[in-house]
Amino acid sequence: MRARTALARQRMATGFALDNLWGETMGLPDGDSKAKPLRLVAQLLERERVRYALIGGVAVQLHTREPRTTLDIDLAVLTYADVPSEALRAAGFDHTGRHDHSDNWRAPGSGPLKQRTAIQFSAEDEGLADAVAHAKIVDIDDGVRLRVATVADLIVLKLVAAEEPMRRPSKREHDIGDVLALVEEHPEVNSPELVERIQRARMRMWRQMPSS
Repeated sequence: MRARTALARQRMATGFALDNLWGETMGLPDGDSKAKPLRLVAQLLERERVRYALIGGVAVQLHTREPRTTLDIDLAVLTYADVPSEALRAAGFDHTGRHDHSDNWRAPGSGPLKQRTAIQFSAEDEGLADAVAHAKIVDIDDGVRLRVATVADLIVLKLVAAEEPMRRPSKREHDIGDVLALVEEHPEVNSPELVERIQRARMRMWRQMPSS
């Protein structure tokens, strides 16, 4: 458990460092990274007793060794009614709307809304309930606990995203790349069925690419 926690902290610190470098490259204001809003939202969800799982790029970072950066904090909940809207607003988060597959917020801050970290809650889609049910607790620092989706559940969610026909091909290819990275580091989750599904997702994506 201690080794897993230490590794998670190291990988998260690497991800935050890359966020800061990306922000400097893009000329964004100092101090806006996922570190503070991630801790804040994790504490808030625990206080409100909301069952959730960290998914998306931050979760992939915790399960793979290669450094990466991602713009958003993605969280799974069981239903959209579980999103603690009043508590989020009281903590300074701004609601930016509901889309087909997510309820969207921005982190507290004094800067322009679009420059603040995006927090996306997803619910009621394939694989999300399992991700919440199976989430593992990781202590990141100072007693702050994250509930992180397992490798197996992350792979399911990434494949669901890769199979979404309305999703941009570049993002779908990135989803498949995340699946491959997870399988490479955790070969115990691999199976002939998984390989076949990856191949089907990639073939479907290329068939749906617009012709020139």
